[in-house]
Amino acid sequence: KWPEKVRLMQANWIGRSEGMLVRWALDAEGAPQGHKELEIYTTRPDTLFGASFMAIAPDHPLAKAAAETNPELAAFAEECRRLGTSVADLETAEKRGFDTGIRAVHPFDPDWKVPVYVANFVLMDYGTGAIFGCPAGDQRDLDFARAYDLPVIPVILPAGADAATFAIGEDAVDGDGTMINSRFLDGLSTREAFEEAATRLEGAKLGKKPVGQRKVNFRLRDWGISRQRYWGCPIPIVHCEACGVVPVPAAELPVKLPDDASFDKPGNPLDRHPTWKHVPCPTCGAPARRETDTMDTFVDSSWYFVRFTAPQASGPVDKDAASYWLPVDQYIGGIEHAILHLLYSRFFFRAIADTGHGSRELREPFAALFTQGMVTHETYKSDGGSWLLPSEVRFDGEGAGRTAVEIASGRPATIGSIEKMSKSKKNLVDPDDIIAGWGADCARWFMLSDSPPERDVVWTEAGIQGAGRFVQRAWRLVDEVARVAAPAGTSRPADFSAEATELRRAAHKAVHAVAQSIEALRFNVAVAQIYEFTNVLSAHLAKSQGTGKTSEDLSWALREAGELFVQMIGPMIPHLGEECWARLGYNTLLANQPWPAVETGLLVDDKITIAVQVNGKRRDELLIARDAKEDEVRAAALKLEAVVRALEGKEPKKVIVVPQRIVNVVA
Repeated sequence: KWPEKVRLMQANWIGRSEGMLVRWALDAEGAPQGHKELEIYTTRPDTLFGASFMAIAPDHPLAKAAAETNPELAAFAEECRRLGTSVADLETAEKRGFDTGIRAVHPFDPDWKVPVYVANFVLMDYGTGAIFGCPAGDQRDLDFARAYDLPVIPVILPAGADAATFAIGEDAVDGDGTMINSRFLDGLSTREAFEEAATRLEGAKLGKKPVGQRKVNFRLRDWGISRQRYWGCPIPIVHCEACGVVPVPAAELPVKLPDDASFDKPGNPLDRHPTWKHVPCPTCGAPARRETDTMDTFVDSSWYFVRFTAPQASGPVDKDAASYWLPVDQYIGGIEHAILHLLYSRFFFRAIADTGHGSRELREPFAALFTQGMVTHETYKSDGGSWLLPSEVRFDGEGAGRTAVEIASGRPATIGSIEKMSKSKKNLVDPDDIIAGWGADCARWFMLSDSPPERDVVWTEAGIQGAGRFVQRAWRLVDEVARVAAPAGTSRPADFSAEATELRRAAHKAVHAVAQSIEALRFNVAVAQIYEFTNVLSAHLAKSQGTGKTSEDLSWALREAGELFVQMIGPMIPHLGEECWARLGYNTLLANQPWPAVETGLLVDDKITIAVQVNGKRRDELLIARDAKEDEVRAAALKLEAVVRALEGKEPKKVIVVPQRIVNVVA
């Protein structure tokens, strides 16, 4: 019950990969003194015959050794460090390298030597900080090879391709296929080739060790939780000159932040607090210093839901309460937490269980996860290039001819792309302005109706205006129901006419459908279903007014339909809902009313539509009572004008009736 996108993001962030450590001998002629081999980690030993270069991180020992005698290489490595080493930095940066002059010997062919580059896209803390480049099987390697005019040898033949003519164009083949140009691996599948190459590498010797060994690697790294700031939970540690690092005794927990911290200077205010940080050592009693770093606030948010099950418990977790309440049934939050908070929470939850604070049977904290979209808006720029608030812009025209003018200067403004609302781009709409102009209910209705909640919402003036029109219509509708329908508390009639039953059926179907949509978090669908019922209720009100007289049963049905309508809109526009509830004559809170129960008998239509065929060709359809007998269905079908015309006055040879589905007339 988690979005596949989030599951994939977490899997990629953890980055478990099965591969091999492969040792490449270095050509003694160009290698720095003391460096005889280069160990790399690869997940694709099957593509070793496509190798055209080696790439090492700027901080790799081999790179540092080579840089000692090569100033240009040293400068390149320093430039790589300045550019940043985050995944985002590496993915977006231009792939650059520096040929060290060192050559590595292919593990399967002593006469095959490939150049060793220092590259800006290799991280020292992943694997061994060194890779072999197979341009034909990796897009990043291919881009690098094209930039530095390195050979590109196809080694994986995709399904359906011809080995005699296949060549690598702009895209690498990073999936499965059949091995080509790979000597003893030719003809094998990629999985078979992986096993064969791995077995041979494990059996080969370089010195006294095998050339390769299988290894599981992870992209995930340690998380440093200390922060040099006031905001956060103090780390319960005391530093003593005699005893060293001493934990704060459990009886003295939690360590509380001082209320008189000063923020008048840069830096951590706890570090310069005159009294808070000075405490006696818990072990020897000598003067000592409290740890002034605080924990990352992600630590708090990683287990608060466990504490909520028993917030007054003397210990961190009440095991019985946690077992009763957890896991959380439904978590709703932004996808921006996918690889931080949501991953940390899973780790903490398992740690709580494994350390005996919680049930070992509970392994996941959140049973279901729903990630809502962001609110977006157009962006605007002045003719000078500065960002403008929506309130600083006036618009002329519509559609493709729509233009914008900066109100303050009267000069043309540029209408930019639709992006997530942010302070930096000023594409914000002040909630106070929306509430003052339209009301909170109107804003909420538009947000729910615009699109599925997992998608982004584009905030537009037209959208909020449309929501405003519905709010006004809903009030008028309920006001009309209160005026013409039966008073609150009127006894239910014994029987209902066809018209009253039709209205009641529509009302109960709407309640049932809206309830299902809300439970499935399909709020925009629920809104559409309410719109549909609004039209039905409006039509019945107009019809009853047109006759000038409303029967007792229809009057009661109008009252019921009006109440159900108010109860359906209540969760979405609660302020209007309460006003409408009062307008219908109730002196109670709508919020305290249970969700209305439906009459299941009204969810099934009395009449059904059945297709009618003549000699297998559809001619018409028949609207008939659901419980009509077969003879009644047959007689009604034969009276249809289209059927009479198709029979041309002849008697049918046979009439086949499939109950509640189809009638087939054989002429």
